[in-house]
Amino acid sequence: MNGTTDDSALHDRIELTYLPVLADVREAVRVTLNAARWWRALRLLAYGAAVLAFLIAALELLLPGEPDPGTVAEMAGLGAAAVAVVHLMGRAVARAIFLSVRAQGEARAAVDAEGGRWTARDTEQVIRWAMLPRYAETDRLFVLLTPRRTGSGFAYLPKHGLADPADTDRLRALLDRHSTRV
Repeated sequence: MNGTTDDSALHDRIELTYLPVLADVREAVRVTLNAARWWRALRLLAYGAAVLAFLIAALELLLPGEPDPGTVAEMAGLGAAAVAVVHLMGRAVARAIFLSVRAQGEARAAVDAEGGRWTARDTEQVIRWAMLPRYAETDRLFVLLTPRRTGSGFAYLPKHGLADPADTDRLRALLDRHSTRV
């Protein structure tokens, strides 16, 4: 992306053009969250809280004496809410991101030995490989991930944005040279 036009730089440059799709953003957010340690810990904590809440509700119903319907309902609701939040959070984040990128219309991405450049109607962003040292591949996309120590930032490259299906292998090879598959 430094503007040089030698043959190796042109060969290593891969361009994508695509309209943002909600399913792509959802998948990118899912991959990003699954790669983040903090998300796995938060999900485990939420499931643990749900199990504990359901256990309290069950004990209230099964122990001798008259069960307190308020406690049972409260604990069952708390358990259900913990599980629902974990399942809906990724979708809510993806929808918010999608609304933002959709408003920009068609997106273009160019990836080369230096990193990636994403452009849309009102925005342009360049990200070097040091900021995206990891990637994951799905059936639909390549999701580029920030280092573990810096959080859970990401960029995504949808395969449907490639001009030629053979570019998928070229892009994978480029990513393997500059990033680590997770």
